[in-house]
Amino acid sequence: MTKEELAARLHGRAMMKEITPEEEARALSSGLVVVFGYSDDNVEFRGAIQDEIGCYSGGEVVLCEDGSVFHGWDQVDHTSEDAAEEYFERKQMRHTTLKCLWCDGGAEACGYSWTYQIDVPHASFDILEEGRPFCRGIVFEIADLGGVPASKADPATAQETGA
Repeated sequence: MTKEELAARLHGRAMMKEITPEEEARALSSGLVVVFGYSDDNVEFRGAIQDEIGCYSGGEVVLCEDGSVFHGWDQVDHTSEDAAEEYFERKQMRHTTLKCLWCDGGAEACGYSWTYQIDVPHASFDILEEGRPFCRGIVFEIADLGGVPASKADPATAQETGA
């Protein structure tokens, strides 16, 4: 399945019925990541990434090339040598930033409550709330993550809000 095919299948779904377990499994086996907003405070990842990130009022999520979330140094358990080692390993990876844009005025003011921007090829789909646009979600290939070399990435300045 391609990102375009999956986005076309998801287009027009209602909130709380964004993706089925079967579609999640198919996305995983196809190396696809589905991103959409949930409520006013979460960004959801399904498929090749399974996660939920608190993102009240929007923010940025820094994704490592392996699909893991890169948390800033301020979110590392400084008393754990293993946590510090993991941080520095992930810091050496290539990174891509997902911008999660929340519009306080909702669909009436902005067209959507949630939209996303990422510098990898992706396909878009709409999630509806009571028949009106709520979220413009995206589907991308996990293989396309990698963004900029770690030496150019500055994840410490991202407004990533934790898991």
